Amino acid sequence: MFTCSKVYADIPFAHRQHRHGGHCALVHGHTWSLRFTFACEHTDENCFVVDFGGLRYIREWIDRTLDHACLFNADDPLRDALVAAAPGAWKPLVVENCTTMGEIVRESLATLRRNVRRHAGPGDVFSFKD
Repeated sequence: MFTCSKVYADIPFAHRQHRHGGHCALVHGHTWSLRFTFACEHTDENCFVVDFGGLRYIREWIDRTLDHACLFNADDPLRDALVAAAPGAWKPLVVENCTTMGEIVRESLATLRRNVRRHAGPGDVFSFKD
């Protein structure tokens, strides 16, 4: 088995956890890094596990979806009012629960998985692990 990884670093985003009794109920920021690990039994004709040049759509998806987004819980009672008060100040991303980064990543990766499959070659096989 051959493997390689690609890291997309320094992805800024904001969120708030409205259920929290402390500072996490306020809008605040984080910086993410996402690591994608690719594996194959046999490399391609260039001895590549994956051609990183063909992964531009991942960076484009990150920029479109996550970069400088503000994540809101689906049930956040202030979400609509905050976004309506300054619509140009937000890149809202609504998720079921932004309590844990793992949950956010799982929800976001569902979309990315569809993109990966759409860009796959005829012989490509993918397995996703959360």
